[in-house]
Amino acid sequence: MATSSKAKKKTVRIASGRKRVRQDVKINAANTALRSHFRTVVKNVQKAVLGGDKAKAGDSFKLAQSVIDSVADKGVFHKNKAARLKSRLAAKVKALALAA
Repeated sequence: MATSSKAKKKTVRIASGRKRVRQDVKINAANTALRSHFRTVVKNVQKAVLGGDKAKAGDSFKLAQSVIDSVADKGVFHKNKAARLKSRLAAKVKALALAA
């Protein structure tokens, strides 16, 4: 029998467990939205760098820094990952500025 990725979950009987399930649904939705926004912002910086647009890359990098920090502060991913991503994006933006 093949196991599906969406296996049927057991119904929780204890009230605190049912509340936890309700909270998890809300938290999961919020984290998904944050993660999506984060990915979009990072892609915008990368597109601007690939396009060679220094002004747009700089502006989108400034926005990306605050979004990355915000998402890391909320615990969606680790702060070290946020620092690593910001460092790599900054290097790309700086290399674009120095290329001209």
